[in-house]
Amino acid sequence: MSKKLFLLDALALVFRAYYALIRNPRITSKGRNTNAQFGFTNTLLELINNQKPTHLAVCFDTEAPTERHTDYEEYKANRQDAPEDLLAALPDIKKIIQGFNIPVVELDGYEADDIIGTLSKLAAKAGYEVFMVTSDKNYGQLVNDKEKIYKPGYQGGDVEIMGPKEVCDKWGIKDVSQVIDVLGLMGDAVDNIPGIAGVGEKTAAKLLAEYETLENVLKNAGNIKGKLGEKVTAGKDLAVLSKKLATIITNVPVEFHEENFRI
Repeated sequence: MSKKLFLLDALALVFRAYYALIRNPRITSKGRNTNAQFGFTNTLLELINNQKPTHLAVCFDTEAPTERHTDYEEYKANRQDAPEDLLAALPDIKKIIQGFNIPVVELDGYEADDIIGTLSKLAAKAGYEVFMVTSDKNYGQLVNDKEKIYKPGYQGGDVEIMGPKEVCDKWGIKDVSQVIDVLGLMGDAVDNIPGIAGVGEKTAAKLLAEYETLENVLKNAGNIKGKLGEKVTAGKDLAVLSKKLATIITNVPVEFHEENFRI
């Protein structure tokens, strides 16, 4: 049987679960909203029963700042505070995960994206087929034939599995390595990554079709005609910073424990 590792981006799935039930909340007899606990557990059960993973881990962000926050104070600063009942669900969700005997992996100074990126590379090297369970688009940069994005169905929708072809088609690029170039050019409103003002996804893809990398786009700013050339010239520094902010770190000091991650 092939070895299949699923790595769950906990907070992305918790937020998704909470808001999926926002119009029909699951309230206990004591008045607690348990949307997040209920929805997350359903996702976990569906995944285990339908996808038959051999190995599994759930990765969390911590509240400690990361290098991205040091590089750019405004990183994720646009996000509203999470609802209190969602935050109150997190200790329950960790207990549920531990009840399944699934490891929780978190490390101060790193985001769950970085931990998943690192574990994914280590496991792929050890011969695993890896699925990164998330709805975050920036994971596209990690994808290859052994490492894929697994996007759970939303409100009854189908599961989406994204390999290199699906990622490239989605972004209009030739190679998944260009995902961070696109994000460097257009930014990412979700994480408050600035990009170049006035450059959107289609313009970013068009520039990369011609120049291949963000660095080449910036080097050729003088050759880009009209207003776009002016925008690229004016936004050079922010573009370089944005690409760095969007790049998932894959050398986090965590280890892939084969036995601990076994279902």
